[in-house]
Amino acid sequence: MKKTDRGLKDKVIGKVKEVEGKVTGDKARETQGKAQQAKGNIKEKAKKLKDDLDDH
Repeated sequence: MKKTDRGLKDKVIGKVKEVEGKVTGDKARETQGKAQQAKGNIKEKAKKLKDDLDDH
């Protein structure tokens, strides 16, 4: 997987963990999933910011 896909990877895995937590009633797992999704969002935004700065 390319470095540019890491944010997406975290978001997808996080969503799976979140849903798994909801289905099983495991609040900790659900929270882990939400945190991993946030991590993915941050990675994507950081990559976009880096790309924007490189363009200038």
